[in-house]
Amino acid sequence: MARTLVLGVGNVLLCDDGAGVHAMRALASEQGDVPDVEYLDGGTLSFTLAPAIEGVERLIVFDATQLSSPAGTVRCLVDREMDAFLGRAKRSVHEVGLLDLLDIARLTGFLPHQRALIGIQPARIDWGDTPTDAVTKGIRQAVQIGTGLLQQWPAAANAG
Repeated sequence: MARTLVLGVGNVLLCDDGAGVHAMRALASEQGDVPDVEYLDGGTLSFTLAPAIEGVERLIVFDATQLSSPAGTVRCLVDREMDAFLGRAKRSVHEVGLLDLLDIARLTGFLPHQRALIGIQPARIDWGDTPTDAVTKGIRQAVQIGTGLLQQWPAAANAG
């Protein structure tokens, strides 16, 4: 079983809502040979993802996220900062929220020890299979952040 799950969330048929899935796919393309890492298209989230999240030590989630910032802005929230951000308000258009999935993992005692949300501020959530230019730039930045986490986290775990 993979020790790190990279989860891309969103609907790729709704322009910028698919940013998370596009970012996950780009990271998988660039870093797919990193051992113990699984890449998963989480679509628009559902409770069926709970077992995948519960079985890992580290979780990286890419998602189009309401950051109240200019389109394409990227923000990385780690561990408790991620939990606090998700707990403040509904940040996703998806029926089942990421907070719901993490609460299931927390209640069953399987919350990933390290977790990060890499959020990308959308510009447009409407029919279309490609993100806007601003969000495409944000996706590239998000992938760089994800690459850094994949390199940093195993080293931190081995040092601790």
